[in-house]
Amino acid sequence: MLQIRRIIQLMSKGSSKREISRELHCGRHTIDAYVAKILQVSLPLNELSGKPDAELAKLFYPGTALSLPDSRYEYLSTRLDYYQRELTRPGVTRQKLWQEYREEVPLGYGYVQFCEHTKDHLRTNIATMHFEHKAGERVQIDFAGKPLYYADTTSGEVISCPVLVCVLPYSGYTYVEALRSASQEHLFAALGRCMSYFGGVPENALSDNMKQYVQKSSRYEPVFSELCLQWSLHYNTSLSATRVGKPKDKPTVENMVHISYLRIYASIRNDTFYSLAELNQRILIFLNKHNRTPFQKRPYSRTDRFVQDELPLLNALPADPFVIKHTAMAKVQKNYHVILGEDYHQYSVPYQHIGKKVKLVYNSDVVEVFMGLQRIASHTRNYRKHDYTTLKEHMPEQHQNYLEAKGWDADYFLNKAKAIGENAVEITRRILESRSFIEQAYRACLGLIRLAEQYGAERFENACKRAIPASRVNYRMINNILIKGLDKQPDDSQSPSVDLFTHENIRGPQAYK
Repeated sequence: MLQIRRIIQLMSKGSSKREISRELHCGRHTIDAYVAKILQVSLPLNELSGKPDAELAKLFYPGTALSLPDSRYEYLSTRLDYYQRELTRPGVTRQKLWQEYREEVPLGYGYVQFCEHTKDHLRTNIATMHFEHKAGERVQIDFAGKPLYYADTTSGEVISCPVLVCVLPYSGYTYVEALRSASQEHLFAALGRCMSYFGGVPENALSDNMKQYVQKSSRYEPVFSELCLQWSLHYNTSLSATRVGKPKDKPTVENMVHISYLRIYASIRNDTFYSLAELNQRILIFLNKHNRTPFQKRPYSRTDRFVQDELPLLNALPADPFVIKHTAMAKVQKNYHVILGEDYHQYSVPYQHIGKKVKLVYNSDVVEVFMGLQRIASHTRNYRKHDYTTLKEHMPEQHQNYLEAKGWDADYFLNKAKAIGENAVEITRRILESRSFIEQAYRACLGLIRLAEQYGAERFENACKRAIPASRVNYRMINNILIKGLDKQPDDSQSPSVDLFTHENIRGPQAYK
């Protein structure tokens, strides 16, 4: 579905079918089929892109299978550098190398094709190329090979921080940030801050085959990680990756890593930092200085060229920051709930899905439950451990009928409390409001009624009065007060009255004149 949305996204930008095919590395016939179906739908492209995946999927059919690259060459390409080195050794010929190659791959290339591929590799490997970059076309992304450090004031440990380097090749405008780790969570959060630093979004983001960015590397069609695709869709940009082991595919950022050693690393080499924020503040000072430094033999700086030529061509930043969505698999339990293990909180789904495996997609605010492409439940995220978030419509009919037959509702329990006293009403009301699904509080209220019957209305009312100042109340608190007899003790807020008595040894005020 991400590929289909990318086609809609590129069509809304005015891209031709040929450009879309080249951008997505997808066959022309496949693109033609999808574009034809999109045009048949009498909806604007922006409205079509806003449809849920399940509705959007109904409009499309499986496309023509893509032709796979020659697997023989994929294997041979991984060995070309080795063959190039071996040919420099005495006595090693192409005939010898081909014989070894056919022993490894009996159905591999013949001798003539083998020689052609090795010759082509030798010719192209010594060539250099000048790249002409377009303004706003691309940002190149890489990690510096050397980390930076800060000292943890609590443990005294020296923390190693990977350093992210991003550069716009046209202007050379650069962003550098030290990260807490190189994990996806920290990488894509930093890339969001990078886009904010640029003040816009380029058309494409190019990186090497780092595992956080590329899920499956390929010379022809790399498979990007799901989080990477979410990030690109949020920022309305496309993705690309270099060939495996080909750093020259992104020479600008490779060179910028070297420059960052000279202009940032060297400038702060004698400084000690005590937090990551402090380290990045110092990096930012020298980064801004670097961007404002004029090029050699040119009258302008990276900032000048960026502001004048590139910034107006960048796409607008999204209105909301990128929120990372996590995924997890779960099985619907017999109580028609699924468990989000990170919080160990249970969320309800329609009872018809008991025993089935579902996918949880969640962020800091929302938890969604999917069965295939269909969303079967959505809840506001609750961080309370060992608790339940339940929707009544997810319950079986007999469970709903059971609750109705009991006749329990909030008014029932509040009326019971009114017969005892105002403090009992306050405690009952607070317990009912403590649960988002009010039926889950009914058993606690039943327990309160039984405590009032067991200990008497007067003691129960006094126990409720004693519990009211607490920030959170529950059945267990009232029960403990009654068991320990705390309701019989005087209220600490009232000072006891003391009757003073007279005695011949007690001096009066006249003794102090």
